[in-house]
Amino acid sequence: MGPGTFSGMGMHTDAHIVWDWNGTLFHDVDAVIGATNAAFAELGLEPITLERYRELYCVPVPKFYERLMGRLPTEAEWELMDTTFHRHYTEHRVRCGLADGVVDLLADWTSAGRSQSILSMYGHEDLVPLVRGFGIEAHFIRVDGRTGPSGGSKAEHMVRHLRALAGVDPTRTVVIGDAADDALAARYAGARAVLYTGGSHGRAALEAVGVPVVDTLREAVAEAERLAAA
Repeated sequence: MGPGTFSGMGMHTDAHIVWDWNGTLFHDVDAVIGATNAAFAELGLEPITLERYRELYCVPVPKFYERLMGRLPTEAEWELMDTTFHRHYTEHRVRCGLADGVVDLLADWTSAGRSQSILSMYGHEDLVPLVRGFGIEAHFIRVDGRTGPSGGSKAEHMVRHLRALAGVDPTRTVVIGDAADDALAARYAGARAVLYTGGSHGRAALEAVGVPVVDTLREAVAEAERLAAA
């Protein structure tokens, strides 16, 4: 099943939201911390708390490990931690669900005649059945997950994602995500961004990017509507 599985809802010229998945629509922060600590254990590193994770997390992910280890991991160490992380994440994620209010927010945006899509750096073949399993796929004109190596930036993926959206104007598009990289990718692609504190970054790290930062997804959608109309 290829990228952009959910499509064909017609042309949209109004405001568009590109949603991040992990840490934004999908509240999986506990699974991320559990899997990260399992990966750290493989190298004898001490467990990390959620607060410390949010303080240090960044992409590319090896840079995050450098902040913890005092050096970049070797290629072998990175492959070991990456493989371990994804194995444990898959086990932990079954206990995770959508963030509070997501179903109503998606439905309201669709009912208003506006479009929305998902761009995630989570593997595409895993992302699509997850979205479908929550029964929300009808709200999106496109769902794209990562198809290449993990750990990199979202910027080029964002450009390709927006180019694939017929009738969507990047200047009327707002990216909603939980990481600084979401805002940087939006800027790179000519879109706006709103960052949400419920995922991988703490407020201080998000505010440093220079875009609106909110504590709830309802606030994020309201801010997205304001930005798209500006």
